[in-house]
Amino acid sequence: MADKNAADLRRLSDENLNKEINEAYRALFTLRFQHASRQLENYRELRTARRRIARLRTLKRERELAADAGE
Repeated sequence: MADKNAADLRRLSDENLNKEINEAYRALFTLRFQHASRQLENYRELRTARRRIARLRTLKRERELAADAGE
């Protein structure tokens, strides 16, 4: 999963954005599991994964608000 900038993420369809969010949550789960079993070497990956989820959810919420304002 390559990091994408905000402009790339904004071009995604709603379906693809939801897939990205699900993948990010799965990656976070894997990192948490590795952390609990002391297999995680780079602890900054946890922070990066949480921020990626926040970024994706923010974009999703922006779209929801824009759709509500357009109605």
